Amino acid sequence: MYLSPGLYHRFVRPQWFTNKYIHERIKSCFSIENKAVLDFGCGTGANCSICDADLYYGIDPDAKRVQFAKQLHPKHTFMVFDEKHIPIPDQTVDFVFIIAVLHHISNEQITGYLNEFSRVMKPEGTMIVIEPYLSPQHKLNNWFMKQYDNGEFIRSEDEYLQLFKRQQYEYQVIKKFRKGLLYNEIFFTAALKEKPIQKEAETFASIPADLFAHVAEQPAAGQMLGEEALAQAQQTNSL
Repeated sequence: MYLSPGLYHRFVRPQWFTNKYIHERIKSCFSIENKAVLDFGCGTGANCSICDADLYYGIDPDAKRVQFAKQLHPKHTFMVFDEKHIPIPDQTVDFVFIIAVLHHISNEQITGYLNEFSRVMKPEGTMIVIEPYLSPQHKLNNWFMKQYDNGEFIRSEDEYLQLFKRQQYEYQVIKKFRKGLLYNEIFFTAALKEKPIQKEAETFASIPADLFAHVAEQPAAGQMLGEEALAQAQQTNSL
């Protein structure tokens, strides 16, 4: 069932609820101050309150929610997402927030979005992900989420992580917790794997420039032997 932006903001993303289950967890692990953030699937902008206004980019395919977010938070940047191209330049953001979004998106779409995230993130950028997940230990919760959540793609922990692994992302599960009474939530991060050629370049760059200077100052072994042979020949001729 589709909720109007006002009802969604009031009942699905009330501020106290967002603070408790999302913001406090993010702030306990990451320093967001002075960092550029892409809020993917920002909805009505509930997450922008922990971000610097001039470094925040919220995108969502729902134009009505984006307009509502602009009215609530006029100092922050919100844009309608065409579900293909993220409208910000390459290597712009330090963090990508993905909060309760992936369980609405198919695997095929997520693959395309991960390519876009790798484009807009800085080389050391990190994705912060919090999603409902299916747990074999909590069957009642699984049933409840499948019945009453609007998301068609609630996955298991491994299914979420494999989506990132296949696209060459490294991931780390930070915490699994219960939201309210009947929701299982997983909180994890993902970052692009460092390319081997980049590591080799960094290793070479870290070598002191004068490390081999003494080699250049000494004659090569072949040169020394040649000079000794020439000297002996000259001595023989002089006899």
